[in-house]
Amino acid sequence: MSKFDDMWQHPFLGNALQSWGLAAAAFLFTFPVLPMLKGLILAQRRRFAGHQTPYGIDVALQLIARTSRLFLWAMALYAAERFLELPPRLERISTTLIVVISWLQVGLWGAMAVRFSLDRQRHRAAALRGEEIELTDLAIKGSFDVVLFVARLLIFTVVLLLALDNLGVNITALVAGLGIGGIALALAVQTVLGDLLASLSITLDKPFAIGDWLRVDDCEGTVEHIGIKSTRMRSVSGEQIILANADLLRSRVRNLGRMPERRTLFPLGIAYETPRNIVERVPELVRAVIQAQPATRFEYCVLRGFGDSALNFEVCYFVPGSPPRLFLDTLDAVNRGILASFDRESVKFASPIRTVVLQRPARE
Repeated sequence: MSKFDDMWQHPFLGNALQSWGLAAAAFLFTFPVLPMLKGLILAQRRRFAGHQTPYGIDVALQLIARTSRLFLWAMALYAAERFLELPPRLERISTTLIVVISWLQVGLWGAMAVRFSLDRQRHRAAALRGEEIELTDLAIKGSFDVVLFVARLLIFTVVLLLALDNLGVNITALVAGLGIGGIALALAVQTVLGDLLASLSITLDKPFAIGDWLRVDDCEGTVEHIGIKSTRMRSVSGEQIILANADLLRSRVRNLGRMPERRTLFPLGIAYETPRNIVERVPELVRAVIQAQPATRFEYCVLRGFGDSALNFEVCYFVPGSPPRLFLDTLDAVNRGILASFDRESVKFASPIRTVVLQRPARE
């Protein structure tokens, strides 16, 4: 028994055989176990893919899925090193390798978390609008790619600084230089950054989409393209209108393409000579004409006041849907119908009348 103990205590490359055995056992146990646990968790995740899970669990599952085998190998190496005393140079190389791999994995986790948060926000916004998620639009995909690139750049810059700090490098001067350089860069490209963030806001919040009919201040047209820096509309007169995304979000945007219905309000002047019984039938005649149009909602037709030369009626009705052509066709049909109905019922439209009184001069 003492010989066996002596054999385990026999030094080999600066460590006893017992230490080498424990290190090998730790490495062989850790490296297969961690990938096995990862595979089991991801298998359970695929089983419940269609179920709603809390945000924290989703993030944890995404982190596990994004864990690389290189990182698992580094963790197994770290566990094995706890039982060994390595030469200073080898210890330094091993520590450097483990620190670099670990912080690289942290950077991958951070980039994944940013992408997951953006995707989840986009899915939630689309679910509230009852839309399907498809990144077929190149502008939307480009906006996401730019934002993710900036986020990854910031994350891996911080990871690099932290890794250097863990390795004993003095990063004070480097942090100060990056801070000053970052401020200068942000001031230089603040307009571009503002448009980029505005593009991301349009992508996530979707106040409008391609094909919507917008009215922005004195501009009106159909959205043709939503880019990273600008949005382009085709006006009703044919020219293309280019608006910066940041300026667009600061403006009062009227999305005429999402109107569930459009109101039409107009006056109707009837001559005072029209018989009273016919005047009382005017609201019924107007109602019949408007309700004859498909899905048009009649609101009212009332005698609003007495003008200088007409009985002033006010008519209000609603046209469903947003296509401009539908609204114009309905307006034309209603106006023609009112004209034909009034002609059959002998309802006279009022016309301005000016009375001129001539007075003869008095005889001397």
